[in-house]
Amino acid sequence: MTPPTKAEIAAAHGRFVPDVLPAAGEPLHVLFSGINPGLYSAATGLHFARPGNRFWPALHRSGFTPRQFAPAEQHLLPALGLGITNIAPRATARADELTDDELRAGAERLAALVAEHAPNWIAIAGVTAYRTAFGRPRAKIGPQEERIGNARLWILPNPSGLNAGWTLEPSPRAFRGSLVAEFSRLRAAAG
Repeated sequence: MTPPTKAEIAAAHGRFVPDVLPAAGEPLHVLFSGINPGLYSAATGLHFARPGNRFWPALHRSGFTPRQFAPAEQHLLPALGLGITNIAPRATARADELTDDELRAGAERLAALVAEHAPNWIAIAGVTAYRTAFGRPRAKIGPQEERIGNARLWILPNPSGLNAGWTLEPSPRAFRGSLVAEFSRLRAAAG
């Protein structure tokens, strides 16, 4: 895949990236939800596409995928019972460009997706956005007591390379923790 140009990235503001979901009636074990697409992802039409995003390595190293997929291979996820969506579908340069109303509307959108596709788990990558979207100001990383519809809920750290408090692998530099460790905890719970 050829990387998008600066002009293509700039033009992607406000675009949408289609959800990656299994066909109706196919199992959906875990539905991963980002906050919203970044401009690089919107320019490519692929989730977690920006170089330096750690979603794909964490997904593989935690055992969800048999090898590390490239963003262009996101279409392989449904065969593994996995899907990807976003709380807010509109692409922005930074998540803080989203309004609280957009995040709350995204919570309703996620609830509708859960009702339609019946995932066992929904894993939201970004605790701050989750707190706003779902009105849970004290939510922390990890499993949640509440559910979205019938889906159990897990909050993951945001895998963006800008989230320096979380390293990919365990490290003394990680003052918050390891993405692989959190994804692995979810993998173990999801079976």
